[in-house]
Amino acid sequence: MNEMARGSDPVTKVLLTCGAILAPMFYIVVLIQMAARPGFDITRHAISGLSNGDFGWVQITNFIVTGTLALVLAVGVFRALRGGKAGTWAPILIGTYGAGIILAGLFPPDPAMGFPVGAPEGMSATMSASATLHSVGFFTAFSSLVAAGFVFGRRFIALGQRGWGTYSIATGVAAPIVITLGTTVLISSAGVCFFIAGVVSFGWLSAVAARLLAERRTQTFTYAPIGEDSVVQH
Repeated sequence: MNEMARGSDPVTKVLLTCGAILAPMFYIVVLIQMAARPGFDITRHAISGLSNGDFGWVQITNFIVTGTLALVLAVGVFRALRGGKAGTWAPILIGTYGAGIILAGLFPPDPAMGFPVGAPEGMSATMSASATLHSVGFFTAFSSLVAAGFVFGRRFIALGQRGWGTYSIATGVAAPIVITLGTTVLISSAGVCFFIAGVVSFGWLSAVAARLLAERRTQTFTYAPIGEDSVVQH
């Protein structure tokens, strides 16, 4: 059974759908909080800061649910691409991304830059254990997505899908550049840089999940005569 046939079963489609809704769900919840949480300013605060304060549980839950959807997607990608191009590293990297996001959710960063209201103005001279683990989680997540961008880029190009290949590689290049700018040159706008990097990389992952799902939906199969168990794609 070929790659497309393996990915056409209903369970795999559900798993891929979980990945397709990952980024829209995450950022809808974030945008609602940005508008509703007093004192939050995206030009000064990273969205991770929403994990602090009385309603911090909303963003913590958002991180954990998003990471869980990524783990589910990893299983879907494994089922869809098993034995094919990117069939080994793609699910591993997506799963690692999911684990990193969950870790970042379980361990919030330190309150800083006046958020939540009453927090110290400026950054703390030392990081708490929770903030350190939060940073490790996000570094792991973003690094995995960057690597996944190149893995999928190679797959799409090999299949003749150059547009998707270019999109994937461009994502793998752009995300770390934007994050680096936010931590060096554009420190005063770090929150915006991190927001953009997340939209680019998380959005790409959901787009790829939707692409793999579309590949499943547009395939038709002809079954061999009774007595034969092969499936022929056409």
